[in-house]
Amino acid sequence: MPNVRLSGTILGADDPARSTRALLLYLLYESGWNIYNSNGDQRITLANIEEKIIESDAFVFTPGATLEDMFKAVSVFVGYQTLDRFLAGKPTIILNSDQSWDPFFKVLIHLEKMGTIKQDHSEFMLKADSPESVIRLLEQTRGKSTPDAHRKREFEANIPTTNTPPPSDNRGNVCVFCSASLEDPDYISDGEALGRQLAENNLGCVSGAGKSGIMGAVVRGSVEAGGWTAGSNVPHIIELEGLPEGLSQFWLREDIYTRMEVMIEKSDAFVIFPGGAGTIQELLALLIFKHQGHPVMKDKPVVVFNRRDPDGNGFWDPLIELIEGLCEGDDFEVATTLDDILPAVTQHLTTA
Repeated sequence: MPNVRLSGTILGADDPARSTRALLLYLLYESGWNIYNSNGDQRITLANIEEKIIESDAFVFTPGATLEDMFKAVSVFVGYQTLDRFLAGKPTIILNSDQSWDPFFKVLIHLEKMGTIKQDHSEFMLKADSPESVIRLLEQTRGKSTPDAHRKREFEANIPTTNTPPPSDNRGNVCVFCSASLEDPDYISDGEALGRQLAENNLGCVSGAGKSGIMGAVVRGSVEAGGWTAGSNVPHIIELEGLPEGLSQFWLREDIYTRMEVMIEKSDAFVIFPGGAGTIQELLALLIFKHQGHPVMKDKPVVVFNRRDPDGNGFWDPLIELIEGLCEGDDFEVATTLDDILPAVTQHLTTA
């Protein structure tokens, strides 16, 4: 029997989603599905999420979207984007009967317009408005191939062996989460400028170690200014995006989740630059760790660079609107200009 993994947690007998989930469970069992997380009490971590994906044949996200639910959903979407072989032929259905997922979809639609998401998210995350429509969509997609992400492998997964530790005057490591696909010259220039600023202020630059887009620009700016740079990547993404030159340290990981985990562990502060679905995933992981009181995020600032366009619209306006209602006031700060970023970072660094 195929295995379907449910998201969501029922918060007591008065939870309005309780009856919807009960009907969904009944229909899934009746249709021949084994159900993981039927009670909504399983915890997903960066260390075990790939295991949960491998053991599942389909994913269903239920009403009442939380930060953790959105993190799981965007993680699966990023897996589709990066051609994760363990997601091949595995559908994702989002039951949005309460419209709680609408702000999440609004962010994805915005990023598609901005060019940092190249795929139509609705082809990969199918929307349902009732438990009955969830079953119909599962039956329609079961055994069929995953939609084409329109990406191809262009590089060899040659793994660097460099392992140079941070210099003695290093004040801390700043992790920059950003787009590896956006090639707009203005954004590339900003990425290079931030990399230079980090180097000039004795701050290490940690990244997802992609060669292209803003990600490659940030590393390039730091390297050219003599900075210490480090990053983590996985073999199948290296084949898609390549590796930047000049990395001081490189941490190879087998999946995108433990890749993110080591970047968080090795960094003292985080900058959320313009990016795509992967950047949303990374920001949500940081916020979830903060809400859990996880020691890996203790005293580590998160700065969202909400870059303004000529009309005054911020790149991350929809994302900030989404997370503000789900976060505490000190979970993150917003910088609207490049020059605002480092002051927001360094004032919180305990080593500064």
